[in-house]
Amino acid sequence: MEQPRTRPLSHARGAAAGGQSWRQLYFWAGISAVAFVALLILAVVLDAVAPPPIHGGAETLEFIARHKAVYVAEQLLWTVPNILPVLVFVTLFVALAPVNKSLALLATVIGALPWALFLAVPVTSRGSLILVDLSDSYMNAIGADGADAKLRYATAAEAVIAENNTPAAVGVLSALGILLISLTMLKGVLPRAVAWLGVAAGAVGVVAEALRFAVPEVYLVYGILMWAWFTAVGIALIRLARRTPRAGAAAA
Repeated sequence: MEQPRTRPLSHARGAAAGGQSWRQLYFWAGISAVAFVALLILAVVLDAVAPPPIHGGAETLEFIARHKAVYVAEQLLWTVPNILPVLVFVTLFVALAPVNKSLALLATVIGALPWALFLAVPVTSRGSLILVDLSDSYMNAIGADGADAKLRYATAAEAVIAENNTPAAVGVLSALGILLISLTMLKGVLPRAVAWLGVAAGAVGVVAEALRFAVPEVYLVYGILMWAWFTAVGIALIRLARRTPRAGAAAA
């Protein structure tokens, strides 16, 4: 007879019997995974409505002045939701620790840390909130010294844009984390289809992040696979929450 895919769920039942349950954690992490993808899709929509320049300091600052509200909203959508994958990876460790605690912990550290670091990185690859302040200063530079001031602000903007167009190691690590946690997932708890999707996303992602600006087509494929994986993981965690007994339920 085929082994059930959720056989390690007995660990969750044991925890519930002891007065503990990960049910709420699974549920909210599942919601977070789906919300993460939804917010990034909204960022893409805003980017399509008013695509920011990827070159030219003066052009970028003038663009931001014309589309400040959309630009700020887009930058926030690229940045703030990055906290959600941290919760997802921590929850996956809790769910997968019974099948391989060492690999689950390694994958969680490698996978969650980059998303947390993204919150501290001042650029999003599609812009930066730093440029908003530079744009205000650029547009307010008038008078006899206005031309020199505009040149300084435009040069500063060029430096930020150059950082936007530089591949970051944290991107490679985030993809590697998806690969490792998905390899752990193959051993049970969550559906194997989700695990194989993560293996594909992680493997493609490591290459795509390293060659992000050299071969952008590969990065597009990775983006689609990554969003599909987070969505699938979110749904799987919500279903796992429904199967997990409430605290004290097993004892009753």
